Formats: sequence, structure tokens, C-alpha cells
Amino acid sequence: MDNSPIAQLKPVLDQESQAKPKKGGWITLPFIAATMLGLGLAVNGTTSNMLVYLLKEYHVDGVDAAQITNIVRGSLNLVPIAGAILSDSYLGCFPVILAGAAINLLSFVLFTLTAALPSLRPPHCTSLSAKCQQASPGQLAVLYGAICLLAIGAGGTRFNISTMGADQFESTSDKDTFFNWYMVFLYTSFMLGDTAIVYIQDSISWAVGFGVCLATSALGLVMLLLGVRYYQMPATKGNPYTELARVIVASVRKVGIKVGGVHGSVQYNVGAGALVDSAADEAPSKNLRFLNRAAMITASDDSSRSGDGSGGAWRLCTVQQVEGLKALLSIIPVWSSGILLFMSIGVMIGMIVLQALAMDRSVGPHFSIPAGSVAVSCRVSFILATLVLDRVVFPLWRRITGGTPPTPLQRVGIGHVLNVTAMVAAALVERRRLAQPGVPMSVMWLLFPLGIVGVGEALHFPGSMAFYYQEFPNTLRSLATAMAPMLVALGFFSSTMFMDVVTRITAWLPENIDHGRLDNVYWTLAASGTLNLAYFLACARRYKYHNRAAT
Repeated sequence: MDNSPIAQLKPVLDQESQAKPKKGGWITLPFIAATMLGLGLAVNGTTSNMLVYLLKEYHVDGVDAAQITNIVRGSLNLVPIAGAILSDSYLGCFPVILAGAAINLLSFVLFTLTAALPSLRPPHCTSLSAKCQQASPGQLAVLYGAICLLAIGAGGTRFNISTMGADQFESTSDKDTFFNWYMVFLYTSFMLGDTAIVYIQDSISWAVGFGVCLATSALGLVMLLLGVRYYQMPATKGNPYTELARVIVASVRKVGIKVGGVHGSVQYNVGAGALVDSAADEAPSKNLRFLNRAAMITASDDSSRSGDGSGGAWRLCTVQQVEGLKALLSIIPVWSSGILLFMSIGVMIGMIVLQALAMDRSVGPHFSIPAGSVAVSCRVSFILATLVLDRVVFPLWRRITGGTPPTPLQRVGIGHVLNVTAMVAAALVERRRLAQPGVPMSVMWLLFPLGIVGVGEALHFPGSMAFYYQEFPNTLRSLATAMAPMLVALGFFSSTMFMDVVTRITAWLPENIDHGRLDNVYWTLAASGTLNLAYFLACARRYKYHNRAAT
């Protein structure tokens, strides 16, 4: 029997280790899922019906309300990029999520106050006309303050919750399973927000609706804190974005140096003090050659420095850092083709609410579909299409092609085609509606173009995410996952500018859309989408995959 001090201490240590909760794993899922549901339901329920709130309670013109709503939607997808960079580079996910959830809570306090206190909004008006009193600057300041806090709060939570959730697992299969559940909870929260919250706001009261959003966001914050003892919180690994800046600065500082030269006369830095000549396999690629200067060894460079944070890091970089920036820049043309795609979706989502308000939304004698809930058909279509694609279409594709799955860019291209088709369908539906003045058309007609948008989104959105994740350097994975949502943000911002231009130079979008030509707007989007499809095909044809497994 071992009576050594270590043997006597072992039972005590074992007992203490058993007393400590296990970090990470599936035990964290209920806390993360509840946080996602609470915050997602509140945020999406608010943004889905914001246009109606601006119209009915603040007497904002229809087109202006649609533009403001698109700006809000764009901000909700753009601001989180800053949150992702902040968490990946400096603070870690949990502190940023916690701050974002607290800011969201404050936002819904203000929203609830605007609905509950008559002094924070203009007097009620029975009809949407020019006679309605407009909101005062103070009232608008409170409203826009709530909107800004909503965007800032989403900046801390929207991307970081998925990253923190994946950090709780070690194996790739567990991470994949978590992401599947993440999408389930995310779209469940969206659908509940589009339906339940919107119905409460429209049928009961805005104060009660925003109060429910306040309660669910508070519940999400509480559940996030209750799971603290179980979360794994990996330390940050530094700022990978600095490497990109170093390559640019180093290239500019060596702008006078000729790239290339006699065979073997140029040496490049591959890190850890190793050098290769211009003919070696490890040398930089020939595309975007002006960036190769950043890794060239010159007489003024200390060849012992590898660009890893030493004093010469901003003059001498590694070949790997140069190739990482090249990979990022080569993706930009393909990525840019998505801006017009999401711009058309942004215009449709904004105009669909105005169309729904002018259509027959009754389902039976006792129920009327809220205008803000019509767009939920796009989410339902997305979910159903995703299931059919995953279980039927893609397996059939592999069987026909001998086991080769569709590439991400093929999926994105088909999504572009369906998006143009949706704009054509929307134009035809609106043309039919305008051809029957005085006879309200059933809102069910809008489900057709929205359904096509959902199917297209099920192809191009996940395809874009897969493409960026596969092709980005390993050190820029967080930026890769943010590239597709960044398109959504830029698309919604562009839709606002597009509608502003259309309003200024045409009579297609008057305050009352029954007196306009919204169908011409959709035809314009279909035409621009066709040209954008040609641009995408040209970029996709020229693009060469860096990750051969992606092909």
C-alpha cells in the first residue's frame, strides 16, 4: 500500500475534479439554443414588422418606411462583422455576446416605451395621409436610438453565438451536428418572429408585442449567464487581419523593386528563416505579382526575420502571407456579383409588405394575415428546399455524375437564375394586381415569387458560405463566414439607394402604390439580374479553386 503524500493527495484531487463541471460538449446546447431563440425571435419579430410600425404609428411615407427598414436589415448584417473581428482578435466570443445581449435588452426597453407612452410618438391618425401629424425630433431620436442599439446588440451576438457553440466541441462530426441544430434554432426563431410576434403587434397592441420581445431577449440573456460554468472559452489567437495589412504595406514600401529577374536571382521568405529562389515550388504564384515584393529578400532586409511580429514584419512578409492575401483578392470579383442579387431581394421584401397592405389578406371569415408575416413564406420555402436538395437533388446529382457533388459556384449560379425568375414572377403578379383596380387581389399570389426567392436562397446562400469557407486561408475563417452576410447588408443598403433613384427619376413608386408601376421596378430588377448573371458566369469561369478538394 502506497502511503506517499502524492498517493494520499490523489483522492482529494479526484474528488475536486468530479466536483468541477465538465467544460464544453452537448451540455452547453440548451443554454446556447435558448439564447439564440430568445434573441432571434425578438430581433426578427421587430424588424419584420418595423415597416408597418413606421407607417401606422409614426406616419412615415410608404417608400421612406421601406428604405428605413432596409437600412436596418442591412445594418443587422453588417455591424456583426465588427463584432466577429473584435471577438476573434481581442476579447473572445463570450464577452462580446454578453455585451451584445445586454445592449439588445436596452433596445427593447426603448421600443416598448415608444409603444406604451403616447408622448414618445405622434398622435394617432385614422388614415395615412398628409394631414397626419409627423413625429417630433425628440420622438424620432428615441425611436432611432432604439434601432441603433438593436443593430449594435446584433453585432455582438449574430455571428459569435455560432462560433462559441462550435468551440464547445472537439470532433468535426460534433461541430457539423451543432451547425445543423444552429440552423434549425435560427430559422425557428425567424419564423416565430415573423408570425407570433407580428400577430401580437398587429392584433393586440404594439406595446404587448414589444414587451414580449423584451421578455424573450431577457430570457436569452439569463440562459446565456446560466451556462457560464459549462462553456469552453478558448483564448484569442491574435489578429489575423494585421497580416493582410502587413503584405500591403510591405508591397508599397518596395514599390521601386522589380519583381522577377534572372532565374534564381530573387529569393523569397517562406518563414522560420528559410529562403527559396524564384524557381522553387514554394515561391509566390505569378498572379497579382506586384504583391510578391512583400516576400522578396532585399539588401536592406534582415534575412533572419520571418515577418512574424519582429521589427521587420511591416517590410518583409512570408510567402504564405502573400498567398493568403492573393486568395482573398481573387475571390472579390465572384463575391461582388452577389450585391445586385441581394439588392433585388431587399427591394422585393420591402415592397411585398406594401403590396400586402393593399391586397385581400383574409383567410376565412375571422382571420387576416398580418402584412409583416407574408415574407415568412420565403423562410418556409428555404427550409423545405434545403431538405429536398440535401435528401433528393444532390444525391441524384452525385449518382448521375459518378459521385461528384455540385460545386459551390454551380449552386450559386443556379441561385442567380432562380432570383431572376422570381423578379419576373413578381412583375407579372403586380401587373395582374394593377389590372384590377378596386378589386382587392388575394395576398396568396405573393407566395409564388417569394417561394422562388426562398428556393434560390437555399442554393446561393449556403453555396456562397461553402465557397468562402473552402477558399479563404485558414487564418481568416471568421472573415469567410462573414462574407455572405456582408453581401446581405450591402444588398439591403443598395436596395435603399435603388428605390431612392427610382423615386426621383420616375413615377413608379408614389406614396400610394396603386397609382404607381411597381411592376416596372421588378422588370428593371429582372433585367439587371440577367446582366449580373452574365457577370457572375464570367467571373466563375475565370476563377481557379485554391482548394482542390472544393472542386
